[in-house]
Amino acid sequence: MRRTRTSPLSTLLARLAALVGLVVLGALCPGMAQAAAQESGVQAAAGLHISNGRLVESNGNDFVMRGVNHAHTWYPNELRSLADIKAQGANTVRVVLADGHRWTANTASDVADVVAQCKANRLICVLEVHDTTGYGEDSAAGTLDQAADYWIGLKNVLAGQENYIIINIGNEPWGNTDPAGWTAPTIAAIQKLRNAGLAHTIMVDAPNWGQDSQQVMRTNAKAVYAADTTGNLIFSIHMYSVYDTAAEITDYLNAFVSAKLPILIGEFGGPADQWGDPDEDTMMATAEQLHIGYLAWSWSGNTDPSLDLVLNFDPAQMTSWGKRVFNGANGIAQTAKEATIFGGGSTDTQAPTAPGTPTASAVTATSARLTWTASTDNVGVAGYDVVRVSGGTETKVAASTTNSVTVTGLTAGTAYSFAVYARDAAGNRSARSATVGVTTANAPAGSCSVGYKVVGEWQGGFQGEIVVRNTGTAAVTGWKLGFTFADGQTVSTMWGGTAAQSGGSVTVTPASYTNTIAAGGSVTVGFIGTKGATNTAPAAFTLNGAACVNG
Repeated sequence: MRRTRTSPLSTLLARLAALVGLVVLGALCPGMAQAAAQESGVQAAAGLHISNGRLVESNGNDFVMRGVNHAHTWYPNELRSLADIKAQGANTVRVVLADGHRWTANTASDVADVVAQCKANRLICVLEVHDTTGYGEDSAAGTLDQAADYWIGLKNVLAGQENYIIINIGNEPWGNTDPAGWTAPTIAAIQKLRNAGLAHTIMVDAPNWGQDSQQVMRTNAKAVYAADTTGNLIFSIHMYSVYDTAAEITDYLNAFVSAKLPILIGEFGGPADQWGDPDEDTMMATAEQLHIGYLAWSWSGNTDPSLDLVLNFDPAQMTSWGKRVFNGANGIAQTAKEATIFGGGSTDTQAPTAPGTPTASAVTATSARLTWTASTDNVGVAGYDVVRVSGGTETKVAASTTNSVTVTGLTAGTAYSFAVYARDAAGNRSARSATVGVTTANAPAGSCSVGYKVVGEWQGGFQGEIVVRNTGTAAVTGWKLGFTFADGQTVSTMWGGTAAQSGGSVTVTPASYTNTIAAGGSVTVGFIGTKGATNTAPAAFTLNGAACVNG
């Protein structure tokens, strides 16, 4: 059977109201299940596992997945494609399997052959059950519990392969109907696999046909992660036409990375379809910037060949989509590194020394220049990552190949704490430097005022409204509003504008119908957000970098 992509976008607007009724089991934060596992005496899995929010190999080296999806269960005679996929530079392949609910089950011997072929071609193998696709909306779909039983039935095949495979419990295991129902079955399936003794890294897909357009996985990620007592769980977001702006992509991925919750883009597309035009350039660039994995859909065999990377399983017939994924900017050929279990990578396991404490200069309302004493390394320092530190949370804000960088996009009159990591070419990362405090200058006064209010609140969430007034004598067009949340709030959905968020800092750019604020006029922006116990209003706002009066 050939697969055609589906999208939740056509039903999203009709279901936005359901956000208010979501039962929130947890919010993103840096709490780690691995710490709980250590306290309870549970041993982390050998082989591929999660460490400090990242996927690593048994030797502790980062492993960043760069690869594609392959529709094995529908094309069982095309297993030779694994060699072709490897030849394009991939280090990972996600293999479509079936548990027998919707499609004929892949047998134990077949799965063993898939694993053997992955290993022979030096590919890390993500195995997934596809029968769960769209459960709750597609009546033919199976459950995560049925998928878990399938994996348990393969225990003898999977055991001992922890260095080479990841178990993706079920593909896109919930449609758009009541996506909040995804959380409990996902937790139950994870625990069922662990109770059965499977020690592999487990991957879980989001609801809303994998795209989490209603933010259920994002909201409940902490609770789901904590359900795995080994801490060896990674989240998979599928990015298609729902993710057609840079802000949506960067906001979603940064939220997980900042919270040290492991994530990758388990499927993504680039070609435009009837629902929209995915922003694959931002997906790939952000994945590279954050050092997280991506797996393109798919090698070949789609009903609509626009999503085929090659036609007819023939690498000589590479499509424009395939050329983009394999050979374009931030593509597989440029960024993939073979797993060290196959002899890839470097034998260098020594991390650089910690950088010196950074010093700040040239501090403005929106930027600051940081300089630090360079690190040393037995081979050589490849670069530095600058992070903003807020309590136990880190957010990457800049990168540099030298021992200085200018951090931009800051909020006026705001206190920040920054630190630096060094990294070498083998991916080894230093200890963090000491922190430096920076308070940005106050913004110049502008001809604007901003009114902020909470329209309604519920457990874990709220609805906000922002009224931006132009108190000047000339119209303002193409504006940018800036403010900072103090209590860890995040913007989930916005109308009247588009939000981009890094840590607590939020910038809002206008929608087409709010792009111009007439002299003496105003525009209104509304949003749905997540919150903890405290929900303090932002203390200050800027419009195009100038300070606005509150009220």
